[in-house]
Amino acid sequence: MASNKEYLEFVLEQLSELDGITSRAMMGEYIIYYQGKIIGGIYDDRFLVKQTDSAKKLIPDAPLELPYEGAKEMLLPDVDNRDLLTELIPAIANDLPDKKKK
Repeated sequence: MASNKEYLEFVLEQLSELDGITSRAMMGEYIIYYQGKIIGGIYDDRFLVKQTDSAKKLIPDAPLELPYEGAKEMLLPDVDNRDLLTELIPAIANDLPDKKKK
């Protein structure tokens, strides 16, 4: 099942306080980037984020969900909690390695 664009727009609005949030459509779903790093995505109208040490500390009770079959489990944060998302997304990005230069 593909995600709908209205849900993408809702998530992007929730993240609008952060500079550097972008998205990209991919096979009916959406990849979410923060300052050029993939931090998560929208899969079947669920906003899922990568499991990093900081994410696990900030949302220890968040359920783990599969974005699609064969993928690694991701965390399902409370998308209605804008303050939490504003803290969570940069923390995840800080845990991720910098992009390799070509």
